[in-house]
Amino acid sequence: MITTLDRMFLVNYFRSYAIVWTSLIGLYIVLDLFTHLDDFVNKAGGARHIIMYYGYRVPQLFDLMAEPITLMAAAFTVSWMQRNNELLPQLSAGIPTRRAIRPILMGVAVTLSLGPLNQEFLIPEVADQLMTARDDPDGAKAQLLMGAYDSPTGTHLEGLAGYRKDRKVDRLNVTFPENSPSGMVHMTAAEGVYVPPGDGPLTGGWMLTRTSPDSFDGPLPTNLTALGTGRFFLKVTDADYEAVCRGGAWYVYAPTSKLRTMLADPEPRRRGKMAVLFHTRITRPLVGAIMVVLGVSVILFNPNRHVIISAGLCMSLSAALSLFVIACKYLGDQDVLPPPLAAWLPVMLFGPPAIVAFDSVHT
Repeated sequence: MITTLDRMFLVNYFRSYAIVWTSLIGLYIVLDLFTHLDDFVNKAGGARHIIMYYGYRVPQLFDLMAEPITLMAAAFTVSWMQRNNELLPQLSAGIPTRRAIRPILMGVAVTLSLGPLNQEFLIPEVADQLMTARDDPDGAKAQLLMGAYDSPTGTHLEGLAGYRKDRKVDRLNVTFPENSPSGMVHMTAAEGVYVPPGDGPLTGGWMLTRTSPDSFDGPLPTNLTALGTGRFFLKVTDADYEAVCRGGAWYVYAPTSKLRTMLADPEPRRRGKMAVLFHTRITRPLVGAIMVVLGVSVILFNPNRHVIISAGLCMSLSAALSLFVIACKYLGDQDVLPPPLAAWLPVMLFGPPAIVAFDSVHT
C-alpha cells in the first residue's frame, strides 16, 4: 500500500533525478559547445545545426551516465531525508528504514530501466546521426572510412573516403571469401554508391563503377551482378554505407536482438567483443542496482556521519565498481576472460557485499 509519505518521497526522488539529469547533460553540452565553438561558426544551419547535433547526442550521453545519475538522485534524496529528520519520526513509530526508503527504491527501479530502453530503442534510431561531424552538417565533406563485413556473405568492404550526402565511397575495395563460387577475389571500384533497399532488383547494395578487374572469366560471387564492363552491383545485408562508415565497432549501436542474431552467425569475426557486449547488456540493470544499493547503504549505515563524508564514501564505492566493470570488459575484449565471466564477475563480487550492506542498515 502506498501512503502519502511514500508519494512525497517518490516525488522528491523524481525531482532529484530530473535535476541531476538536466545538470549533468546540460553541463556536458555547454562545455563541449564552447570548446568546439569554431566548428559551428559560419556553418550551414546555424543554431538549428547546433540543436540537432546535440539533440541527437542526448541519448548517447544518457547511455553513458544513466546509472550514475540514478545513484546521485537516490543518494541526494536519502541524504535530504536525513538532513530534514524525515526518517526519525518513522523510526520512532517502529517503521524499519528499509520500509521507509521503499518508494525511493521503486523510483530507482523505474529510472534504471530507462538506460536499457534507451539503448534498445533510441540509440539504434539515431546511430547514423551520431556519426555526423560538428563542422559538416550536410555530410558533403570526405570522411575517413573504417570498413565493415557483410555477415551473411562474408564479404569485406573498405574505402578511401566517403561522402555521407551522396552515400558515395571513393576507391571501394571489396574482398569476397574463399567459400564464394569465385573463391577469394579482390575487387576495387573507383566509385561505389550505396542504393538503399527498395522494390527493384538493384537495390539494397552497392553500385560499383570502373572496377578492377572489369570482368570475371569464371563464376561470379552469389551476391555480385554484372551490369557491363567495369560495372557491377553488389548485394549486401549488413554492410550498408552506415556500417562501412562506422567501422568495425558499428555493432555497439545495434540493439541486443541484433547482437544475438550476429552471434548466432557462423562468421567468427569480432565474436568475442560482441559476446562481451551482449552479456554486458544483460548484466547492466543488475550492476546499476548493486551500485545504488551500495551507495544508499553507505549513507544509511551511520546516520550521525556528516552528509559530505557519506556522499564521498558513496561516490568512492560507485567509482570502484565502475572501474572494475570497465576493467572486466577490457579483459573480455582482449580474450583474457571468457565473455560471460567478464560481464558477470562484477555482479558476483559486488552483489553479496551489497546485500550484506543493505541488510545491516540501522533500523
